[in-house]
Amino acid sequence: MGSLARLQLIFLCTGNAARSVMAGAMFAARRSETTVITAGTHVVDGHPVSWRTREALASVGYDARSHRSAQLRPHDLPETDIVVAMANEHVEWVRREHPEAADRTITLHRLARDLGPGAEPLPARLKLLQPATIELEPWEEVADPAGGELPEYLACAQELDGLIARFADLA
Repeated sequence: MGSLARLQLIFLCTGNAARSVMAGAMFAARRSETTVITAGTHVVDGHPVSWRTREALASVGYDARSHRSAQLRPHDLPETDIVVAMANEHVEWVRREHPEAADRTITLHRLARDLGPGAEPLPARLKLLQPATIELEPWEEVADPAGGELPEYLACAQELDGLIARFADLA
């Protein structure tokens, strides 16, 4: 397992209300030495997590009750080693709005599948994937549970838990 000391990750979704919140809480619990930020591409700042997100997280053993939604802040990007996107639209948004971070932005599904293990630092292994040049594919999406009922949130939490476990082990 590589060292994540002094690394900063941003988990990014649309509203910073479900997917990025869950993924961030899961990763922070597994790798507490990492700075974890969660953010969205289109956010109403300051909203607490919904009861559905709370219940879904609790169902897999995590908590994010203190979370408040936040728009991605450009001042966080220079210090961020990886922007972990929940869907292709989030990667595309970063490529369009923050092209300076495109080479550090990748979907969680692709990270879990393609990140190689090794002793090299995580940013160096990410660079080998050339994130800014990746052609995004439909399988990279983590389905957004927003607007759904509790079963959709539970399914999302279970999917994220498996993906984060794999990524955290590779990180």
